[in-house]
Amino acid sequence: MPATPKPFEIIEDGTLTSVAGIRATGLHCGVKRKRHDLALIYSAVPTVAAAAFTTNKVNGPSILVCKENLKTPDVRAIIVVSGNANTCTGKTGLENAREKVSLTAQNLGLKSDEVLVSSTGIIGRPLPMDQVRKGIGRAAKVILRWTEETSLDPSEHGHLAARAILTTDAYPKEIAVRVKLGRKTVTLAGICKGAGMIAPNMATMLCYMATDAAIAPRLLQPLLKDAVERSFNSISVDGDTSTSDTAVLLSNGLAGNAAMDAEGKDYARFRDALHFVTRFLAQQVVRDGEGATRLMEICVRGAASDVEAKRVGMTVASSLLWKCAVFGGDPNWGRIAAAVGRAPARVKQERLVVKIGNQTVFADDSPTDYNLKQAESHMQEQKIHVTIELGLGNGEWTVWGSDLSYDYVKLNAEYHT
Repeated sequence: MPATPKPFEIIEDGTLTSVAGIRATGLHCGVKRKRHDLALIYSAVPTVAAAAFTTNKVNGPSILVCKENLKTPDVRAIIVVSGNANTCTGKTGLENAREKVSLTAQNLGLKSDEVLVSSTGIIGRPLPMDQVRKGIGRAAKVILRWTEETSLDPSEHGHLAARAILTTDAYPKEIAVRVKLGRKTVTLAGICKGAGMIAPNMATMLCYMATDAAIAPRLLQPLLKDAVERSFNSISVDGDTSTSDTAVLLSNGLAGNAAMDAEGKDYARFRDALHFVTRFLAQQVVRDGEGATRLMEICVRGAASDVEAKRVGMTVASSLLWKCAVFGGDPNWGRIAAAVGRAPARVKQERLVVKIGNQTVFADDSPTDYNLKQAESHMQEQKIHVTIELGLGNGEWTVWGSDLSYDYVKLNAEYHT
């Protein structure tokens, strides 16, 4: 867990259910052989919702159904199935997505347009709806018992939901923070899954966040968009974009703060907290990348614009040659320079500076007299820092990526189709 940045407080053992009014659970319904595969997230009161989805032109019917239901202002529940993407399954797939929504609504006493739906996993295989139907009923019973059973542990069920959305992930990814807004303390939390197909041009694989902060609807979507752009849209494990990428942020206002409706001090604090949460989750996704052994952080500075800085960073993070060098612990700066040169951005070779850790390895169009042992030592660390200075303007961006190991190839070669 990272050091707590002021004015945030990281909640120990925090998860989605750390947020007032948010209930969640996860269980095994039979989509997977053994592991949890169905999660249900619910808000006890109406929410304001914001969302972002995959830009992949081949996408699942869950995306279509979510976009339809987000035309109404309120989202009360999200039903998630993992182990099956329900994508490229034709008319039946769309019918199944809508049935999951309607069943969830019926079991929770909601309207269908108050429910969002997600699926993730193998593409092209019909959902085993008999198991899914039973799973929705069981999960809904847990949610409805929430206020009746004092023995029910909210954190435990939040963690179950975080586990139930996973596919090839090694571990769940979740975080909750408290933020002081005026005289009120609000909570913001999120859970996330993803270990492969991570070069999203939109959001991440699946990410669900909730807050009890009150915020004007017109501000929530731009807030999420910016946070996603600087986190989930700034990571790469393997260069692939999923067909089911979804990020959702729910705000139910139960903290009782004065509703943020302008970009003041409270807005800035909440924005910073949201960026912290999304960046934390994004880095966890990269750390858990399929076969990953190291995380790399690439800071690009001095670009002609932020957009071009991001392009340079993502090109380097996605370079197979550089990713292999990171796996091998080799400070092969030439692979960085080559990736910078082919990025869709303005670059002047004579102004380019490359640093690995605290070692400047390339400057003035020439390799420097750097300390090779220190550079090699840094390449053995769990987090590799690369700084790229372009000397063209004020644009800057930070991206994260993983190395490319033997295990990535093995895992994906053996992944069942």
